[in-house]
Amino acid sequence: MKPIGAVFQPELIELMKSVLDDATAMLPEAKHTSAMKAEIASHILACAAKGERDPIVLKMAALLAVVECTYYSHDISPERRAV
Repeated sequence: MKPIGAVFQPELIELMKSVLDDATAMLPEAKHTSAMKAEIASHILACAAKGERDPIVLKMAALLAVVECTYYSHDISPERRAV
């Protein structure tokens, strides 16, 4: 069985790396974790796999997805987060 996935040209890989660096730099210092960087990279890869090549769109889509996932997490008690 042939693996399913996207193939990216070297130029696009460099673009995505630059977008990831820019997006990570926009985060508060406390959010500069490897887990957050991996989450942002995942969203950049997903958008690029769908054909997006605009670095601004890639960055904003990744940051918005991360913000939407974490926006209210500080308002939830630790007990409820485990649910």
